Amino acid sequence: MSRPSAPPVPIRDDVIRLGQFLKLAGLAETGTHARDLVTDGEVRVNGEVETRRGRQLVRGDVVTVSGPQGEESAQVG
Repeated sequence: MSRPSAPPVPIRDDVIRLGQFLKLAGLAETGTHARDLVTDGEVRVNGEVETRRGRQLVRGDVVTVSGPQGEESAQVG
């Protein structure tokens, strides 16, 4: 069973922090929302739960957020 591909979200630099990427990709509405998602264990990076909002992401990383409407994913592009 293959996973649906996550749409790539282009970034300007080589790395981006998780909290910033959540907002950029539209997975979080605000910085506070991003913080709450991470704190609540609702965010996975490359399949692993991530609890550090400052985690540095690089191109190719896949971020998935679990929410009431299901899961949404985006790939760092």
